[in-house]
Amino acid sequence: MKILLLGSGAREHAIVKSLLRTGTSAADILVAPGNAGIATDVNCVRIDPNDPTEVTEFALANAIELVIIGPEAPLVAGVSDALRAAGVAVFGPSQKAAQLEGSKSFAKEIMAAADVPTGMAKECDTMTEVESAMDAFGAPYVIKADGLAAGKGVIVTTDRVAALQHAAKFIDGGILVEEFLSGPEVSLFFLSDGTNVLPLAPAQDFKRAYDNDEGPNTGGMGAYSPLPWLPEGFVEEVERTVALPTVKELAKLGAPFVGLLYCGLILTNRGLRVIEFNARFGDPETQVVLRRLVTPLAALLYAAATGSLDTSATPKFSDEAAITVVLASEGYPDSAAPSRPILNLEAAESVPEIEICHAATSIAVIDGKEQLVSTGGRVLSVVAVGSDFHDARAHAYHAMEKLALEGSHYRRDIARQVAL
Repeated sequence: MKILLLGSGAREHAIVKSLLRTGTSAADILVAPGNAGIATDVNCVRIDPNDPTEVTEFALANAIELVIIGPEAPLVAGVSDALRAAGVAVFGPSQKAAQLEGSKSFAKEIMAAADVPTGMAKECDTMTEVESAMDAFGAPYVIKADGLAAGKGVIVTTDRVAALQHAAKFIDGGILVEEFLSGPEVSLFFLSDGTNVLPLAPAQDFKRAYDNDEGPNTGGMGAYSPLPWLPEGFVEEVERTVALPTVKELAKLGAPFVGLLYCGLILTNRGLRVIEFNARFGDPETQVVLRRLVTPLAALLYAAATGSLDTSATPKFSDEAAITVVLASEGYPDSAAPSRPILNLEAAESVPEIEICHAATSIAVIDGKEQLVSTGGRVLSVVAVGSDFHDARAHAYHAMEKLALEGSHYRRDIARQVAL
């Protein structure tokens, strides 16, 4: 099967590695635009992943049988709609269905209609409304940008001034003020063909920039899977009360959800609640979930894209513990450091049970030699597996300690609690 994957981050590199690991030939995978690490595994092509016409023309000219859309931007741009109209199988929801991620107020409306458990929220278009909602819910304050914000649209704080400053930054696009929910968080992915859903393995990510959940929210600084502390029947409960009702409600609206439904969940003392939905694989959870996947990924995604998940068996995962640790550039997430050399990659990759997924990397010529360099905030992910979390952590941090990137930082507490 000839596959075109859209995207350029560690999520897309993890998808490539999973495709290769579960039976897809490198010759059958193209990535647009990719990055320096992805280009060492498969061929990358120079097309704009957010241009519906350009992507569709390329897919048709190159006999692409399945397009996998990695990030959210092409979904919101309508790339999947153009591909489907041209008869190309695509794993990624329509522009309308992708509003589940693109608009938090739309997601709340869907959850209300489908009776999906979630926290109380107030939509606000003015700062006066924001202040009123903050007073009603009380501290800690949860302020969310309604639209896409690259994982940086949410603030949870007891600092009223900081909450108002965050709201003011995004108020033009609309704000949601929500009640604060307390409890452990879980990321659970479902494959959907518009009618049926299949769960993948649960994971937990780490959103704060620094150890002990300190610092600002980020796109994610690490993750682990499986979650040994989950109650029995948890995945089945989420499928029954969250995933299926949401997919059915979108179908009723004429927006069948075909792709990856990311359920961001929290286990409160009042029961399960949905924090957010995303319309694509999450980063960095994808790195650990797909590292454990045994079932051929291409077949699963093609079944979802072609409406035949009902004939697919539940995906199988290894019993290994998997963790990923993100290496971030200096200043992330508040500022962007200049491009800098990444050193000792080969030494890090030589550590047992390690794979490295590139995110913001490219090749530059420095002093007449080609050199791997960083190009953004989250630079790469070190992914490790082990017989248990103690082993997986030992491998991951051994590899991370070998890497050198001036000014960079990473969390040292990923999966620490489950490794004790």
